Amino acid sequence: MDNRYAISTYPDVDEVNRRLDQLIGMPIYSIKPDVLKRYEEEYYEKKCAKSKAKIAEAREIIPGGVQHNLAFNYPFPLVFTKADGMKLYDIDGNEYFDFLQAGGPTVLGSNPPEIREQVIELLNTCGPSTGLFHEFEYKLGKKIADSVPTVDMFRMLGSGTEACMCAARIARLATKKMNIVKMGGAYHGWSDQLGYGIRIPGSKFTQANGVPLYIFKHTQEFFPNDAGDLEKVLWLNQFRGGTAAVYIEPVGPESGTTPVSVQFNKDVERLCRKYGALLIFDEVVTGFRIGMAGAQGYFGVSPDLTIFGKVVAGGYPGAGGVGGKKEYMKYLGAGLDGSAKVKKAFCGGTLAATPISCCAGYFTLEEIERTNACQKAGQMGDRLVAGLQGLIDKYGLPFVTWNQGSICHFETVGTMHYSINWKKPWTIPGVLDATSARKKEMEHMGAAYMAEGLVTLAGSRLYTSAAYTPELIDEAVAKFDRVLANVGRVSD
Repeated sequence: MDNRYAISTYPDVDEVNRRLDQLIGMPIYSIKPDVLKRYEEEYYEKKCAKSKAKIAEAREIIPGGVQHNLAFNYPFPLVFTKADGMKLYDIDGNEYFDFLQAGGPTVLGSNPPEIREQVIELLNTCGPSTGLFHEFEYKLGKKIADSVPTVDMFRMLGSGTEACMCAARIARLATKKMNIVKMGGAYHGWSDQLGYGIRIPGSKFTQANGVPLYIFKHTQEFFPNDAGDLEKVLWLNQFRGGTAAVYIEPVGPESGTTPVSVQFNKDVERLCRKYGALLIFDEVVTGFRIGMAGAQGYFGVSPDLTIFGKVVAGGYPGAGGVGGKKEYMKYLGAGLDGSAKVKKAFCGGTLAATPISCCAGYFTLEEIERTNACQKAGQMGDRLVAGLQGLIDKYGLPFVTWNQGSICHFETVGTMHYSINWKKPWTIPGVLDATSARKKEMEHMGAAYMAEGLVTLAGSRLYTSAAYTPELIDEAVAKFDRVLANVGRVSD
């Protein structure tokens, strides 16, 4: 097993959360209105004219003008036409540092030639999809099983959302129990059942527009870093159908936006064993970004099932899957397989485990391991966060930055650090109003970064890749400096 990890030093979770608590208790600091207006007029209007025109045209066909939730940017989305390593290029010819990294899958950097050449060879012979078995399905599954000790078997699916849905079915079949418990604020895809308690811990069904409330009869949430709260839910579930599974993102909800401790992961595992629930690690982001053995390897925790996504197809389409112990994976036999005399979890997908996704995923994982890409990307994350902290200190700002390897956070408003206490329902409107106001300023900061040539995830999360060098990170920090030099307190 490859024991190299992206995380050099795990953040002091108590200190980070203390500073985030302070951040959301303070006035909002954001890009100054006159500077934002200058960016709009001098950059977006003059240098992004083709993007503006194309998005206006797209809005007539595509709701909102874009197909991806990550693609929206204030004042309008930009149209990107080229990705190469750690750089992106838009339709107007502008160049950007890529800290979005397609939402996380490109640990090697975008469009690495070593992978692209293998994919082209596959396309020249097999083509992208046949609906039948291809040897790369085995090679990818074997690579994952060899890398992650808790994975005996692996079933490829089309997305992380599909994998999360499938894991719930496995858990219910394996345990004969009903309830699914998830960490509040965590994102496990957009299925009906798991669209509960997303973004804001304690939010329950409030973010799940379009989902009938009865869907959540057997879904509950617990607060991050609060093992006592989880145990209360598990204890109560003994009298209402039992707990089939507990889902967590191992570094914390929304890829560590509220970081959780190493001990908390161990406490969750202990409680799952005590109450007979399967422990499900959602490693869509952390799998093969924290290390070849995932966050579970780093934390020393043994989940029963692991959700994979993003990097398992190397940034190509069809990135999702479930891995785990044979005693649970037997519920996922495909088609007419009669080798295991158990009821099967119903799942499928014509474009799941295509030759192209499995080929790209296999060679990506091989290259990540060969080049020690996780650790290299993590070192670049360390350097980026150190640079951002220097800027925070330089300008005396209340912002908070930290990283878990190559998953970097730069919180300027703390929108997702809020939580809802249903024992004090009169506070809920205030929380919702505060998060809306802060989200608006987060978008403004994101627009300023973009105008300086920095592509981020919602202006608050950044992924580094092995394609970065120390010199490039320092260049990026200088660009952030130009933004932070123009930050001030937002008028009440």
